[in-house]
Amino acid sequence: MSDVTDDVGAAEVAKCSARAQAGSLYTAVVDLVRLELADDPTVDITTTGRQTGLPRRIEIWMLDVDGRFFITGTPGRRDWLANLLAHPSFVVHLKRRAHVDLPARATPLEDAAARRTVLEHLNASWYRTQEPLGVLLDSAPLVEVTFDQDS
Repeated sequence: MSDVTDDVGAAEVAKCSARAQAGSLYTAVVDLVRLELADDPTVDITTTGRQTGLPRRIEIWMLDVDGRFFITGTPGRRDWLANLLAHPSFVVHLKRRAHVDLPARATPLEDAAARRTVLEHLNASWYRTQEPLGVLLDSAPLVEVTFDQDS
């Protein structure tokens, strides 16, 4: 990353910190996550293992769909999904700019219209190159991520 990009990223992170200190903490968290995902959807998440209860950290993509956040994937068995269904609380690790760990909660997205909105969004275009939209709508793992209000 260039120095200019680093400076812009640092300035935006500083603005988010200022908003947090001004009392709009949740808005600052959302802004921080949107900044982190603006050019690369890669984050780490730590879930709790559904069988072992042990922390499980993986790298995954998180999508920003108009200020709401989602984790999806191509259809099939996904350990991360099984872990989140058993234990919806988890941690999102922003590791490129902000370098913060944010407590979050996963909620399965089952509403057909909401699934369509997410999976048709520009940020989900890669998934549509892997499977037809109809298949994704029917069977792609998909959860909405909300951040703890106390983040």
